[in-house]
Amino acid sequence: MIDRQALRRDFDAMQAALARRGADVVGEGSPWARVSELDARQRELKTESETLQAERNRVSKEIGLRKGKGEDASAAIAAMGEVSRRVKELDALTKEAEAQFAAALLEIPNPLHDSVPDGSGEEDNVEVSRWGSPRTDAVPAHWDIGTDLGILDFEAGATLAGSRFTVLRGAAARLERGLMQFMLDLHADHHGYEEVWVPAIANARTMTGTGQLPKFAEDLYKLEEEDAYLIPTAEVPVTNLYQDKILDASELPKRHCAYTPCFRREAGSAGRDVRGMIRQHQFDKVELVHITTPERALSDLEELTAHAEAVLQALELPYRKVELCTADIGFSSQKTYDLEVWLPSQQCYREISSCSSFGQFQGRRAGIRFREEGGKPQPAATLNGSGLAIGRTLVALLENGWQQDGSVRIPESLRPYVGGLEVIRP
Repeated sequence: MIDRQALRRDFDAMQAALARRGADVVGEGSPWARVSELDARQRELKTESETLQAERNRVSKEIGLRKGKGEDASAAIAAMGEVSRRVKELDALTKEAEAQFAAALLEIPNPLHDSVPDGSGEEDNVEVSRWGSPRTDAVPAHWDIGTDLGILDFEAGATLAGSRFTVLRGAAARLERGLMQFMLDLHADHHGYEEVWVPAIANARTMTGTGQLPKFAEDLYKLEEEDAYLIPTAEVPVTNLYQDKILDASELPKRHCAYTPCFRREAGSAGRDVRGMIRQHQFDKVELVHITTPERALSDLEELTAHAEAVLQALELPYRKVELCTADIGFSSQKTYDLEVWLPSQQCYREISSCSSFGQFQGRRAGIRFREEGGKPQPAATLNGSGLAIGRTLVALLENGWQQDGSVRIPESLRPYVGGLEVIRP
């Protein structure tokens, strides 16, 4: 959520930062326009109410003086009654305007950091670096590899739950489990994260705190008879572990890793990646979350991204790091790096991790604050990133490890997590 005081203090600068996301963010009828109107309305109502309250105080004194002198105060009493009625009416209007203002604030995206590159679409994202040597030979798609090996069962997934669900069998199921443990061990034992295990269901307050509600309600699975949702990522419960808390600055940064299943309706992706496991309604992911100070937010982003990169390097998967441009960055993000793994069957890089700094945006929404010694509480900065999406990692392993005889080589670093398995054979 944007800073209310900054909205008034730095209106032009904030509007310019938001306008970099696109004209629809600040144009006529936009949430920004509504917020500006409601803020002006609030201030008008407050000014009128304060003026009338001062008048009421003056009239009350006048009534007291007249009564003390034995004079008729009926006219003043009638005038005060009218003022009191108007003040009560203004209080109700102000309360309504505040509720509308607060609701409109939740629909405004995070102003972008100055360093975010300008662009009109994902083609304008900026490549920062590459690692590894991409395969350029002909490699089958992961769905063919997995079907031939008898380890990916798309028909069973569709029968059990519908499209965009997959049943993993044998070596694939073990790989999924092994990858989860491998990633968690790497982050907890070598990168210094505290591992947490969190619910896969979150209430509306929690979803609002990290920005999934109200903006992305159509992408969420809502429980029919409860005000709760299946989580789309561990970012939601892990960040909100500190909801409405005041942390001591000396405790920061807090760094957590967590495995969770994730659930997304993919409402806006009709016709995209309909085959295979790239875009599923249910998938597994290991998430990295930082709670830190605003001054550390961008340096922490570099650190968090490097931790996600370490997983890809350990698994010998070629990838590139790109910085998202103004038109492709997420609603809550201030600055984002995507890690894109090489898929030989498509001869292109595909996203496998998104690492973002949110500045104080989520801290304000979720009430996550910190206090320097002797200072006042202020919103904490938050970051998160996939470390990694397990299903997409499995896809990348199948394609990059595929061999001409139809088998798939397992990277050495992963073998202890899959019972010493070196090769998956037909």
